[in-house]
Amino acid sequence: MCQNCVNNVFPDRGHTCLENGSYLMNFASCAQCNKKEMIKIHNKEEREEDQEEIITYQHVCQNCDHVIAEHEYRFCVEDGYQEYQMTCLLCGSGEDSISILPDDPRKGMDLF
Repeated sequence: MCQNCVNNVFPDRGHTCLENGSYLMNFASCAQCNKKEMIKIHNKEEREEDQEEIITYQHVCQNCDHVIAEHEYRFCVEDGYQEYQMTCLLCGSGEDSISILPDDPRKGMDLF
């Protein structure tokens, strides 16, 4: 991972969790070749561990193959909620939780 390639290290992305793609607004330029071109996705792996889907890949400079960042996305269903998590130097950190029920029981609790 290369902190010199990004504007902000692990920016807070709130509820945004990307299972593919790149957060190009945070890409400053490649620290190795000094170019700001499109970013390739390299070494993408999808696996399942303990009923959790995990997707990992590398963000790589299209020009010189310099590794910019390692991206990790996690998804699972736990206690009636879909849980999402993303960690990446370039794309940032994000978490989200969505009820699998049509009406989220947590939203009714906000009224009191």
